[in-house]
Order: sequence, then structure tokens, then C-alpha cells
Amino acid sequence: MAIAVPGLMLPIMLLSLLSMGLAEGQVKSAILEEKPQRSLLEYMQLVQMAENSTNATADPLLASPWFPLYDKITPDNLVTSLTSLFAELDSSIDHLEGSHYASWQDTVDPFEEISDRMNVAWAVVDHLQGVKNSDALRAVVDQLQPEQVRISQRLSQSSPLYSKFEAIRKSTGNWSESETRVLNNLITTAKLAGAALEAAVPEGKSKDEARVEATNRFNDINMQLSTLATNFSNNLLDSTAAFKRLITEKADVSGLPSSFLGQAAQKAAEAGHAGATADSGPWLIGLDQPSYTAVMTYADNRTLRQDVYTAYETRASSGSTNNSPVVEQIMSLRQEQARLAGYSNAAEYLMSNKMATPKTAMALLEELRNASFATAQKELTVLRDFAASQGFTETLMNWDQSYYAQKQQAALFNLTDEDVRPYFAYPTVLAGLHELTARLFNATIVADDGAVPVWDPSVRFFRVYRDGQPKGHLYIDPYARPGEKQQGAWEATMVSQSALLAAPGQKLRLPGAVIVTNQSPPVGDAPSLMTMDEVVTIFHETGHAMQALLTTQTDVTVSGINGIEQDAIEQPSQFLERWPYEQEVIFSIGKHYKTNETLPEELYQKIAAARNYRSGTDVLRQLYFAILDLTLHEQYFPKPGQSFEDTDLFKGVVNKTTALPPIPGDRFLNGFTHIFSGGYAAGYYGYKWAQVMSIDGFAAFEEIGMSNTGAIDKEGLRYRDTILSMGGARAPGLVFQDFRGRPPITAPLLKDEALISNSTATAQLTKAYPNA
Repeated sequence: MAIAVPGLMLPIMLLSLLSMGLAEGQVKSAILEEKPQRSLLEYMQLVQMAENSTNATADPLLASPWFPLYDKITPDNLVTSLTSLFAELDSSIDHLEGSHYASWQDTVDPFEEISDRMNVAWAVVDHLQGVKNSDALRAVVDQLQPEQVRISQRLSQSSPLYSKFEAIRKSTGNWSESETRVLNNLITTAKLAGAALEAAVPEGKSKDEARVEATNRFNDINMQLSTLATNFSNNLLDSTAAFKRLITEKADVSGLPSSFLGQAAQKAAEAGHAGATADSGPWLIGLDQPSYTAVMTYADNRTLRQDVYTAYETRASSGSTNNSPVVEQIMSLRQEQARLAGYSNAAEYLMSNKMATPKTAMALLEELRNASFATAQKELTVLRDFAASQGFTETLMNWDQSYYAQKQQAALFNLTDEDVRPYFAYPTVLAGLHELTARLFNATIVADDGAVPVWDPSVRFFRVYRDGQPKGHLYIDPYARPGEKQQGAWEATMVSQSALLAAPGQKLRLPGAVIVTNQSPPVGDAPSLMTMDEVVTIFHETGHAMQALLTTQTDVTVSGINGIEQDAIEQPSQFLERWPYEQEVIFSIGKHYKTNETLPEELYQKIAAARNYRSGTDVLRQLYFAILDLTLHEQYFPKPGQSFEDTDLFKGVVNKTTALPPIPGDRFLNGFTHIFSGGYAAGYYGYKWAQVMSIDGFAAFEEIGMSNTGAIDKEGLRYRDTILSMGGARAPGLVFQDFRGRPPITAPLLKDEALISNSTATAQLTKAYPNA
């Protein structure tokens, strides 16, 4: 039995209005406050959702595949919804495995339907863990996750389905490039999930018995890894939230900006310290990103900086939230799983479906390291000299680096974060960003707040249009919420585009995405005022969303970001994050929040001049993360009681990738969510791998000349119609060549980071592609 996403029936109220001869726009006005222009189908979906939200018997999770009823989802009804869904999925898998047919229609289509039902529902659970965490939700996840993992394993590891996929691929079907990619991805994913384990046969056992034992162990490892990843995230969230420093003396907050002190006083008031003010305190400081960044950058109190830095770098490293044993268990299980799957180590196993191999990834990282290491060392020496010129007589430590770097930047460029904050009000930045997506990609992003339920009052809802036609929807959750929201920033596709899973009578199910950031919240009547880093972050995540939403692929397994090799995923995000430094863009987003005055030319020139300030240090830090990740998964096989930080492997990575080494007792790995709970295991290098393509792609616009607006707009559409549209239907290396006309090279990136000169970059390009 194939399971399709339920269609949306035409509501009786809408039928009555249509029968009265009202036009579509009049229908909208009659039912809801008129928002932006919508298609009739979109409106039907919203009306059905609204009816469900007032229907006490509607399932908050499953009532609509487009818009979960976030205001009505509770841990208790998640159990009810998912328990019922899991039973249906088991029955559907039984039917699919028992079918005697092996064709695309009889195998691939129902497989995609079953997978999608699981993925869409569980994506909401994952999402709520990240943005609305609670003890009750954790208990429910602990209860439900084993079943979710079991069903996922059953589906991806099914020998009958694996055999059918192989048979379909070998059949006489004239498969298109996209269909071939779908089949190859299904087969590779099944192999990685253990569908074709070839276990060693111990004496006294048959081959089948050995395979069953190996499969059982493989599945047990998957179950443990899923639980450990959740534990890792929860431990980090709890340990981050547990650190609270109440400061009562004004001298102890010397140097901290008034904008931050307002936030810290607001937190103190919320914690029960009535009457707290920015001027007189008390002030509550935590380890959330806005607090940590402000203290490390501006606090004159060196002891406070040291305490906050040490607490941050040793998060989740003691007591009940200690992630050290979790890290060791994860690494041990990953290495064992890799061997069971027939690979030498976890890096080979986890990278077997990526563009790069461990060898080629490390080669790129080493090339970038050679280009940045000496520069980073020189930058540190210069920073030490600068600190000494400011009267600093101590040894420059890790908790001093950002503080004196900010002062050095101010001295060199007469620029601080506080100079730019008043010009980067979040609503204005967002509006300017959406103007850019409209210009480059003809993608219109229109606010429709209040149209659908959200999980927090600060969340915004948007409709997305491509060439004037409805293309999907987008949620944005912008502000830090310590204690319930994970730190960092991310984009997630909640619903992928699909023709197969469209509502009855419709050609497509449109995609939906969410962007989550952790910037400073509004204080009083003032909007959230952003640093340049926060501006870059929202541009970055919007790049991901554009690829998810503007896709032209109609097979769910290759639409949006699906089916794209992970080391190419960051390409559009890092491409878009380069744009806010362009003059026209920064003037569109930079408006003073009180006067609406455009960011002054003089201030823009300072921002542009400071863009590559300490670029060697920044690049080397990212290489430290990437090489640490690859080394862990390729060479580290844990021994009982031994932490990776105590090994020669770790010391080797530190020696070649840091100018200022970590402090003794540093436990950065215990907070490295990307690789232990965020899906980037043996994949962090992908940020640099993709950035080579991102900046080479951006260079295409620079070569045209940013003042040539007509040509830039045409190039934007070419970028959209290749990089953003093709999804996983074509190999990302080929898609890049479709856009650029040649394979990517590193010279544009090194030039953009000011690590080589323009003439050197040109020479490298000419040597690599003399006819380019």
C-alpha cells in the first residue's frame, strides 16, 4: 500500500463564497485579513490549516504536511501522533518488501512516500529540540527515538528493497541523469546503512549467521549513536545555560557597550532582580553567543574575560553534563561501524558519498594551511606588539586575543562593532537581504506573519515566489533564547518539493524551510541591532534557504539540497554571505534605526578595509576545526580512559593549525556540535571545499563589474538556474561548470582572503586555464 501525503479538501466556507461569484481576492478578504497575493491552492492550504487549528480532534503534528500546528504541539500529543505513524509505516514497509514487482512506480515511488512521511514528521521533533527544548520534550524523544531509528534502519537497510533498487538500475529503463542519480543515491545510502554487509565468518557459523550478527551489531550501533548525539546536544545546552554570572559593581563591566549592558540588565530583571538597569545594574552574564562575544571583545576586566573564556571552552566537561565520555563512545562506535561496513576507518566510511576523499580533502586543507599559517603567526606577533603598546605587560592569552584585536582594529580602521550596530537594525537588514534575492534570483520573499502557527512569538513567516509564482514558505527564528534554544545558526528544510507528493489535482508540493539564528534580541523599544558578523550569518543561512526553495527538481530525493554531496552544501550559503560587503547592498541594509540615515560612505570604507583584518587567523581557525575533525575520524581509535586531547594526534593538529594554542584543559570537542550531533562528522572540511566554489562563483560577478547592473542581474539568474535549481539531480562539480564554464580553482578564494595578491591569482588562473 502506497502512502501519499493527505490532500487538502476544499472547505465548505470557501465553496459557499465561490458559489456567490466572488473573485479570488474577495474570497481572501472575506475569510482572513488580506496578506500578500496568494494562489488559490495556497489559500486553500491556509484555510484548511486554520480549520485544523481550531479543531480539537486535529492532529497538531500530522494535520498538515505544510504547516504543523506548532501552537498546539505538546510532548504528550507527539507520543500519540508518532506512535500511530510508526505503526502505519511498519505496515507500509511490510507491503513494499512483499511486493513481487521491481519497477520505479512500484518500488521507488512508494519508498519515497514512506521515507517522506517519516522525515517530515521527525523533522518537526528535531526542530523543536533545537528551538524549544524542555525536560518534557527530552523525555518524549528518549521514548520515541528508538522506534524512529528502528524504522529508519529498517527502511534504509532492507535487503529486499536494496535488491529491487539494483535490479531497477540494471534494467533496460532509459534513465535520465536525474533518475540515475536517484538510483545511485538510494543504493549507496542502503550500503552505508548496512544493507549489504559482508561479515567475516567465524569458525562454526554459516555465512548467513555471520551476516545476521553483523547486521544486528550495526543496528545496535546506530541506535546508540542516535541516543548519544541527543545526549551530547542536551549536555551542551544544559551546561551552557547553567553558567550565570551576576555582576553588581559598575567597575566590573567597564568597557562593555551600553547595548549589551541593556540586554544583561534585562536578563537580570527576568531572573528576579527587579529594577535592573543598563546604567546601574545588576547585570546577568551567561555563555549564550551575544554574552560571550561581548565579554571577550569589550570587557576591560581581564579576570572576567578569563572566567568566561574558560567556562566556554570547558562547557559540558564535568559532572552530569560531561560530554568527554560521550565523545569517546561516539568515536569508538563510529570506528567499529566503519569496519563492519568494510572500511578502514570512519573517515573513509562517512566520506564515501561525498565529492572528496580523505586524501583529497586533506590536500586542500594543507594547501590553505600553507597559505595562511605564516600570516596568522605574523598577525599574532603584531597583536602582541600592539597590546604592549597599550600598556599590557602580561603574556597575551586566549582570553586577551579578541579584546586586543578589537582595539587594534579600532586603531587601524577607526571601527568597532558598536559603530555599525545602529545602522544594522534587524528588520531593515532583512528587508535589504530580500531585495537582493529579488534582484539576483527574481525570488520575492513576502512577510505573512500571523498566517500560520509558530513556536515562539518572535518567529516570522514568509511566502516565497519565483518569477512571480508561488514557490514555498519560510520561517525565521532570529533571537537567542538561552536554556531552550541551541546556540549557533542553521537552516533546515522541513518539507521538500515533490511532484509525487503533491496534493490531489496539483502538480507540485511546494517546499518549506526554516532559518534559525542566535542574534541579540531587541531591548525596550529598540529593534535588534546587529554586528557585521550577525549580518553575514543571516545572509549565509538565506543562501541555504534559497537552494532549498528555488529548486526546479520535482523528485523529492534530489530537490532542494537533497541528494547533493555534503561537501558542496555550503556553496550557495558562502556565496550569498559575500554580498553584504558590496557597496550597493550594504547601503540598502544599513539605515540608522532612529534617523533612517544611510550608512555613511566613510563608515562603509572602514568596513571594506577591515573585511580581511586578521584573515590568516580566521582561515587557520577554520582549518583547525576541519583538520581536527578529519584526523579524529581517520586516525583516532579510542582507548579506555584516554581523551583525544591527551594524545599525540591532538598535539600534532594543534602544532600545525594554531598560532595561539588551546589552554590546558581545553575541551572544545565537548561542544563541537557540528561533528557530534549536527551531521558534519568527517565533513567539516566541506566548508572550505565548498568555499572554493563559492568565491570562484562570486568572482564571476566581480569580473563583470558590480556597477554593470544589467549584466549582474542576468548572471544572478544564471546562478539561480544552475547552482540553486539543480539540487542533487546533477553532480555538483558539473553544475558548477555549467555556471562557471570550468572547474573551480583556489586562487579566487586566496585572493578574497588577502592571502595572495591579485596578480598571483591571475597568474594561477592563466596557468590552470590558459583559454579561460
